Amino acid sequence: MDTRLVCPLLPHIPQTIPYPCTCHLLAVFCNVAIFYLYAVIFPYFYTIAWTLQQVMAFVSLDRSVWLTVAFTFDRFVAICCQDFKSRYCTVRIARVAIATVYVVSLIRNIPYSISFQSRHLHLSLGCEAKPEYYSHPEWIAFSWIHNILTPLLPFFVIVLLNILTVRSIVVASRARRKLRAPVSGEKQEDPEIESGRKSIILLFCVSGSFILLWLTEVMLKIYTDIANKHYVPNWAHPRTMANTAGEMLKLLSSCTNTFIYVVTQSKVRDELKNAIKYPSTMCLKLVRR
Repeated sequence: MDTRLVCPLLPHIPQTIPYPCTCHLLAVFCNVAIFYLYAVIFPYFYTIAWTLQQVMAFVSLDRSVWLTVAFTFDRFVAICCQDFKSRYCTVRIARVAIATVYVVSLIRNIPYSISFQSRHLHLSLGCEAKPEYYSHPEWIAFSWIHNILTPLLPFFVIVLLNILTVRSIVVASRARRKLRAPVSGEKQEDPEIESGRKSIILLFCVSGSFILLWLTEVMLKIYTDIANKHYVPNWAHPRTMANTAGEMLKLLSSCTNTFIYVVTQSKVRDELKNAIKYPSTMCLKLVRR
């Protein structure tokens, strides 16, 4: 049995991690900065602008969720699949995976562009979901497929991969302890075991926060679809408050993912600094020319 444990982040991860971080921040920007702030300042902007914002919000949130799944799968392959790791854990594969998530998320949410209508009969102002969105079989099927793909399927995938990854790390750690058992009874530090412990902590921080923060939204969505209660009488209704809390928590998930990446990984911090400095560096090069 191979008892080696990999480091928490392989060399290819710091080179690609700014893209997932950017996607998490983009989800917060599209769902908070554009929607809430713009809606407060310009509550009656045109339906086409509102529809575009809604599509951008769905797309950015899907990207954030599935990049969390991709991160979890990357850790699973790096730790549990030693033979497959050399072919999969490369910069090219990581970039292809990120680009695939971006493109599929965009295509999958295009139907939302025709699911909204004007809130006023004779003016193209405001926006709300069409009545047939909650009654037609095609839209109901689309809604259920969307809910299964984000975030029900990611829930189960993340939990399964984390269980397999932690099991592999624990088995390898026990084997190393037996091989390195001190004769004199002195406690020896093993960098590989410490690396495995950090991998477990990082996995549970990223994946655990995702599951906990999405839980309210998932349970409420399942309840409203099964009970067919999509409308609430007023803003003070308990279901409205629960829906608002669920929205806030799921958006907070995108914030926490970026925060965890930056706080726990020094190489990620360096790459983010380079990404921030890149525009100014290019401008200086152009000026010098």
